[in-house]
This record gives sequence, C-alpha cells and structure tokens, in this order.
Amino acid sequence: MTRLLQPVLAGVVTALVGFASSFAVVLAGLRAVGADQRQATSGLLALCVAIGVVSIWMGLRQRVPITIAWSTPGAALLVATGAVEGGFPVAVGAFAVSGLLITAAGLFPTLGRWIAAIPTPIAGAMLAGVLLNLCVAPVRALAEVPLMAGPVVLTWALLSRFARKWAVPGALLVAVVAIALTGPGLGAVDVRPVIEPTLPSWNAQAMISIALPLFLVTMASQNVPGMAVMAGYGYRPPLRGILLSTGLAGTLGALLGGHAVNLAAITAALTAGPDADPDPGRRWIASVTAGASMIVLGIGSGLATALVLLSPPVLIEAVAGLALIGALASAITAAISEPEGREAAVVTFVVTASGLTLLGVGAAFWGLVAGGLMMLLHRRRKISRAVSVEQAVPKPAVSEERTVPEPAVSVEQAVPKPAASVE
Repeated sequence: MTRLLQPVLAGVVTALVGFASSFAVVLAGLRAVGADQRQATSGLLALCVAIGVVSIWMGLRQRVPITIAWSTPGAALLVATGAVEGGFPVAVGAFAVSGLLITAAGLFPTLGRWIAAIPTPIAGAMLAGVLLNLCVAPVRALAEVPLMAGPVVLTWALLSRFARKWAVPGALLVAVVAIALTGPGLGAVDVRPVIEPTLPSWNAQAMISIALPLFLVTMASQNVPGMAVMAGYGYRPPLRGILLSTGLAGTLGALLGGHAVNLAAITAALTAGPDADPDPGRRWIASVTAGASMIVLGIGSGLATALVLLSPPVLIEAVAGLALIGALASAITAAISEPEGREAAVVTFVVTASGLTLLGVGAAFWGLVAGGLMMLLHRRRKISRAVSVEQAVPKPAVSEERTVPEPAVSVEQAVPKPAASVE
C-alpha cells in the first residue's frame, strides 16, 4: 500500500497543477469564440472527461506514464481569433475537424511528418504571437484593478522562485480569495456540472481561422514536445495510438464544447520523472491517477466557470497570462534559435500578434503564410547567391594544374619511422 502512495500522490498533484494552471485559459478561449456560460461549462467538463478516459486507457494498456492534457496553446489561439461568423456552433464544427485531422495524422504517418517538417522558427513565432496578447494581461490588470491583481502577481513571482510548480495554482488561489472578498458571492450562481450538446455547423472561414491553426498548434506545441519529454525519461510510447486516441476523444468532446486534447508536454514530467516513482516501470500508476483526478475535477467545472464570471475579466486573463509566461519564453527561444530563419520568424510573430483579420480569416493563419513566404524568399535568394558566386569564381586552367611540381619524395617517405616501442 505504501508503494502506491508516491505515484498516486504524484498523479493527484499532476491533475491539480494541470487544471488550476490553465482552466482560465480554456474558459477564456471558449467564451471568445461565442460560448455562453452553460456551453463553456460543458466544454470544460468534456475536456476533463476526455483527458481522464484517454489517460486511464493508455496507461493501463501500455503500462507507460502517458499523460493527456487539453491544448492550452489552442485555447490561447481561440482568444486571439475571437468570434467567427455563425457563432459557437461553427466553432464546434472547427473543433471536430481539428480532432479528425489529429486522427488522420495517426492513420497517415506522412501527415505527421509534414507537421514535424514545419520550420521550428516559424512554429515558435506563430505560437509566441498567439500567446502575447494573454501574456500582457497581468500588466493591464495591474493598471485596471491594482488592489486585486497586485497580490496575484506578487504571489506568482514569489512562488515561481521558491516553489515553481505551485506558482500558478497559488496565484489562482489568491485571485479566488480576492473575488470572494469583493464579489457578490456564489449564492446566486449555479455551480453544478453541465452537459450542453452543441450541434456543429461548418463554414470555410472557421476551417481556416480555427480548425487548421488549432490542429497545427496542438501538434507542433503539444504532441511533438510531449514525445520529446517522454523520450527524455526513457519512454517511447506509440505516437500513432496517442494521436488516434486523442483525436477521436477530441472529436467527440467537441460535440459538448471541448476544443482539443493532446499529449501533455509540461505536466508530463510530473508523472514520467523519478518523483513519481523510483521505478520507471511503475510510473504509469501516476498517469492513470492523474486521469481519474481530472474526471473528478471536471465535476467542479461549474464552480470554475462561476469564479470566472464573478471576477473582472482582466483578472482571470491575468491569471491565464501568468500561466503562459513559460510557454511564451519557450516559443520566443524557438523562434530566434536559428539565425537563418530569424527574419521569417519575426514576420510570423508580428503578423500573428497583430490580430489581423483578412477575408474573415484570423491572424494565426496569415502569420504562418507570411512567415513561410518570407522563408521561401530568403532560401531562393541564398540559392541564387550561391549560384552567382560559383559562376564568378573561374575554374583553373589545365595548364595551371600542370605547373604544380610533384614532390620528389612522398610524405610517407619523408617522415622517419619511429624506433621500436618500449613494449
């Protein structure tokens, strides 16, 4: 029994950290694309159940600590995209298509390789542009509601120094206390879990603005890094099974308002590392426990949504922004890591962060297009320069080659052989 305690506690902590650190981002994203209170609550519950079911299934089947999470960068993308024509049903249709694309990536490995082939600077810059707006929310909150935001930011800063994994949950707890002290209370709010199906609909604008960028962000910023984290701890789980499971779960969860589920990247280290269990063969218990805990936390989705509704919007956005500071830092690092792709990455970042909407299509797509064209242009210029330099350098004449005298004695003959060795 005592041997089970460590991985079980690690799993509970993983679920608490994963839920508390980013549920505000998820709710902000769902509300941004048109969800009302009930639809947002249902979406959060659907995500928790999908995460729990896939985590438990994969952990028991593979005996590997495969931790599943919702797509936090994907939720930030929804905030940056905003409402689309057709409202939340169209967004739900885009969520379902994104899930089907993830499933297709599992069925057809070539599609997964294409996503992995997206240049790292472009992918990092697009993600950084998506995250920027939320990450400046703490600054706006300090200006608009300083008495509430000040303690939240200070708590986050101190805990990020002394207890990093509890920094965002601690900041959230302080925000909850501030809301309780200044808000109207939870008496008039229904905190029960909600199941609210939404009949999806589709249009081209949502496919380009939401479905495709959500698929790309989820694959490039969650599934690929998640596999890298697992490999760092010596695990090689089957990517095909993970993509099929999360894709199908995301597609079904979309009908209840959930946007995307995927392989965890950050919280994966909490279940795959030695803190979960000294024995690598027993760490799957932690991921299974994390899945079960997420289902339990999903039951409290109504309370989570109520807290968001009772607080000043900028305060919850501030908590979400603090949760994404680390992700923004990683994205910027990836964007500028390669000098050759730096200009294209900056173009991608600027266009994505601008919030541009052109022809009804959001900025993330145009940022990807602009950066890709810029990189292609510079690559062609580099090739043309290489060709011109090669043409400008004259080839030596045959007679010049003959004027070089051959050495009278070969190098091998010129070097004296060593005497017999000491041995």
